[in-house]
Amino acid sequence: MDTLRMETGAAIDRAMGALVGGALGDALGMPTQLLSPARIGELYGPVEDFVAPAADHPVSKGLAAGTVTDDTEQALLLGRILVASGDGFDHTRWVKALLDWEREVKARGSYDLLGPSTKRAIDAINDGVPAEEAGRSGDTNGAAMRIAPVGIMMPLEPLDALVAKVAETCRATHNTSIAIAAAAAVAAAVSCGVAGGDWAAASDRAVVAARQGAERGHWTTGGDIAARIDWARGLVRGNAVTDGIRLIVDLVGTGVASQESVPAAFAVLEIAGGDPWRAAVISANLGGDTDTIGAIAAGMAGACAGFCRLPQEHVVRLKGLDMAQVRALAADLVAARMAKSSRSGKDAAA
Repeated sequence: MDTLRMETGAAIDRAMGALVGGALGDALGMPTQLLSPARIGELYGPVEDFVAPAADHPVSKGLAAGTVTDDTEQALLLGRILVASGDGFDHTRWVKALLDWEREVKARGSYDLLGPSTKRAIDAINDGVPAEEAGRSGDTNGAAMRIAPVGIMMPLEPLDALVAKVAETCRATHNTSIAIAAAAAVAAAVSCGVAGGDWAAASDRAVVAARQGAERGHWTTGGDIAARIDWARGLVRGNAVTDGIRLIVDLVGTGVASQESVPAAFAVLEIAGGDPWRAAVISANLGGDTDTIGAIAAGMAGACAGFCRLPQEHVVRLKGLDMAQVRALAADLVAARMAKSSRSGKDAAA
């Protein structure tokens, strides 16, 4: 019993690391998203801490320094739906939650923070398109940015079960081969971290999961996610941070396309050596979709490092995040993971 309690406690710590690490990357990249590296330098200098966005920022103006955005909010929303759904996935509840969340975001005046695939799918659902069809053109990074709870809940093995759960959660908004492959890569990395793996092992498992994910959903054109993750990691390996950032910006790309931002996040993880805060800082200075790249990279790093190794002096300054709720969600997701692992073990023994 003591051993199980210790294993559960370690898993919850890593689950918290994934969720809060993602929030750190999201909040640090909030004021720099959509800006060029040159403009980031002009407005803020090198971003090494939370800063308030410029007064004329296209989407983040008015937010306080350290505020999380849609990346974190949608991840927590998905996590709650996963827990409530049990062994299945309640698509009706998920779509309703997204629609309710959309209305709340609009009320806050921040509708432009929605990603293009999610916005398009939600608009389609509002117009009466069935949820299972609404996501057939969603190929951007919205699924990957919020997928961490699936990685927390699903054991790494059997991998096809994890990838199937990823695909299931993608159906309403990102039901394409590229988006599912990207989300599967991130979920596998997080799952590996929660299981005790380090960041390098997590990246390796991500490539395998991406290959499986690419076989699901509606096929869409674009670079192969698994190949691009592997290439991006090798491209920056051994480079100094400044050189690594230049390679990511010039060659990998930092846009909302899954085949840019997700490989970019794995390249950031490589440069950062698995350090969550360093990953968040690097991401914030890339330009482009900085908050999402930061959320993904720092979330994966956080899953491997654990909450206890996150910089607590920065964690306490996050805004828009209820830590008690995050802790409860992490515990619920880990409990579901342990139950699945227990059943899988019994099945194997039988």
